[in-house]
Amino acid sequence: MKNIFIPIVTSSFFLLFSCHSKIVEQEVTQFSVRNDTIIVTPNSDLVNKLKIETLKSGSFRLQITTAGTVKAIPTQYAEIAPPFSGRVIKSYIKLGMKTTPETPLFEITSPDFISAQKNFFQEKSQLQQSEKTLKRQEDLIANGVGTQKDLEEAQTANEVEKKEYENAVIGIKIFKADPDNLSLGQALIVRSPITGEVIDNKVVVGQFINDNAATVATVAELSQVWVTGKVKEKDIRFIHENDDCTIEIVAFPDEKISGKVYHINKMVDEETRSVDVYIVADNSNGNMKKGMYANIQFNEAPVSAILIPTKSVFLMNENSFVFAQISPNHFVRKKIITDGTDPVTGKVVIKSGLSVGNKIITEGGYFLMQVK
Repeated sequence: MKNIFIPIVTSSFFLLFSCHSKIVEQEVTQFSVRNDTIIVTPNSDLVNKLKIETLKSGSFRLQITTAGTVKAIPTQYAEIAPPFSGRVIKSYIKLGMKTTPETPLFEITSPDFISAQKNFFQEKSQLQQSEKTLKRQEDLIANGVGTQKDLEEAQTANEVEKKEYENAVIGIKIFKADPDNLSLGQALIVRSPITGEVIDNKVVVGQFINDNAATVATVAELSQVWVTGKVKEKDIRFIHENDDCTIEIVAFPDEKISGKVYHINKMVDEETRSVDVYIVADNSNGNMKKGMYANIQFNEAPVSAILIPTKSVFLMNENSFVFAQISPNHFVRKKIITDGTDPVTGKVVIKSGLSVGNKIITEGGYFLMQVK
């Protein structure tokens, strides 16, 4: 019985092994490799699993986003400091007060300003005296009783006094005071230099200000503001002056604010490898406050580009590639360089490596990844 049974088992074993060999052979012949070319067997299962598309050019709008900060435009922002140390004797200023150039803010008195006044009035008096002396010498010469020497001395003295008086006038105007409406001992009225609104007030009547560089009030015109964002060095080539952008501030997430690129900084921040971009935005409703955080989206004009599905792109040794068809059922790995993803379609933007008219595998390329 054993001698009869063993050959039967052995036959079955060889039969099973033979069938398995045929299956393995069938799997192997799904494709073959010749140099760098992968050849898919025409009657294999892979033929129906591979989707091939001819590349076309499509419209692509690059969108770059970054964080930003709301800032006042420097020409529309003024920090007020008294021109000298002194005591505040009167205040007109209130938070939220609208101003124009020359709007009085507060009055301050100081020995420095009094000295400038004394010098002004002294030089003014000496100029008037020199003019009288010159006029008298001119009259004497006209009547034949004066000398040329006395006239020339009077003319020289008058010219000197004119210069001294001009310097004294400048000394008064430095304090933004009016020499024609000046009286000895008067306090200085500090005025707003710009049209705007008082957004900060530290003026206290009676306080003595020792540091004449200390800011005691701030006036700003914030109907327009700057929003400054940092754009990565690699993306700065896509940003241009006058480009449109959309701004969202954290405090009002549902509000979309339009802006335009005003200036692109000429230097790169070496720590962050980014470039400061300044955007002018309308703030007539006053929602954007100085120092607020914002999200900026730069809207590039649509450009022509090749877009391919993300699943058609593979990565190996830090290089991206696709399977390109060079003839029916013949494919090669083709290295590509990508340029981001289209936020609308989700497709990969091709920077280089492919051209319009090329054919690539857009689905099923995974099966060819088994080829070493």
